[in-house]
Amino acid sequence: QVQLVESGGGLVQAGGSLKLSCVASGSISNIINMAWFRQTPGKERELVARIGTHGVINYADSVSGRFVISRDNVKNAVYLQMNNLKPEDTAVYYCNADPWWGPSPSNEASWGQGTQVTVST
Repeated sequence: QVQLVESGGGLVQAGGSLKLSCVASGSISNIINMAWFRQTPGKERELVARIGTHGVINYADSVSGRFVISRDNVKNAVYLQMNNLKPEDTAVYYCNADPWWGPSPSNEASWGQGTQVTVST
């Protein structure tokens, strides 16, 4: 089991920046993929960005050029620097750790509790 603890959410004006952090503990040796997802009421959880141990990084088109994902393997942490935030970025953001790299989270993936990001106009 992997435990994930997120921090860094909050309220920010449009155009502002926030940095999310997620620290993993527990059975972390098998983690290959660390990612950030987000979800708004009535919508499915969507991938924001992910980073693999092999260095591959993917971004959703909606955040490409504005968000930067990074990973610290010594601290077992993943970060999401969010710049030029827009009201449509408002969501609960979830950290994800997965022992598999695939098109969608595997059944063995672990999730954080979520952190709210609200972007005002």
